[in-house]
Parts: sequence; structure tokens; C-alpha cells
Amino acid sequence: MLEVGQKAPEFCLPNQDEVEICLRDLKGKWIVLYFYPKDNTPGCTTEACDFTTEFEEFEELDAVIIGVSPDSPKKHRNFIAKKDLKITLLADEEKEVLQSYSVWQLKKMYGREYMGVVRSTFLINPKGDIEAIWSKVKVKGHVQEVKEKLKSFK
Repeated sequence: MLEVGQKAPEFCLPNQDEVEICLRDLKGKWIVLYFYPKDNTPGCTTEACDFTTEFEEFEELDAVIIGVSPDSPKKHRNFIAKKDLKITLLADEEKEVLQSYSVWQLKKMYGREYMGVVRSTFLINPKGDIEAIWSKVKVKGHVQEVKEKLKSFK
């Protein structure tokens, strides 16, 4: 498991437009890196829309918002268009980044076990270190919580 104070694991993944985005390219900014299970599902849609609603405030705090899921760039494009999202979504179809951030885990639902994304958020400082971690995120109120935590570091 990753801990506050550790260097954030490096990654390079395609965004919704199939442009490669790497962590190293974002150095110097605060990064809200959130992992979610699937585009166009109720909780994931609420979370993405909440981040979009607060997008300008995060920008004013010099922060970029990046969502990561195992969905393809095409699914991300459709999700962004359908919900008019302003955030960047990265496709981790191989689940390598999900694993490096320890969010690809065994889950249980209705007595069935399966591997899936545990909804999690990492706040990464301009030097590339993890400043805060939210694991097993409950969507309601989460974006406000992340924003308040970010403000506390400013």
C-alpha cells in the first residue's frame, strides 16, 4: 500500500483523445488523481460531474484533476461528451497503474468475488509526493473534502 510522503508511482497512459499523459509532465502542479471503476455508472458519473462542477476552483488552486479507470479512450470520449465533463480521463486497460497504486483489488458483491477498482483518490504535490490518500471513497461530499484538503496545503 502507498503512504503519505512517498513518491507517487510514475505512469504514462492515453487520455480520452489517445494523447499520452505522464506524471512527469505534470510536475510543478498539484494533481488530484482519482481512480474509479467504470464510465457511465451512477457513482462514477456523480464523482466526475462533481469534479467538473468544481473544476475552475481546482484550477485556481493550481491543481489538475485526472480520473483513471480500466475503460478505453473511446469510452472516456463518449462519457465526457455525454456528461459535458471538463476533467481529463486516462485509460488503464492493462491495469498496470491501477496495480501500482494498489487500487485493483479483490471485491465482493452479493456473495461473488471479483477483481475491480476500489474508488480512491491521491493528492500529489508539485514535487511528485503523495500528500493525502482517500481509500474506499464514498462519492457524496468527496470532492469538497479533497478541495478543502488541497486548500490546507496552500
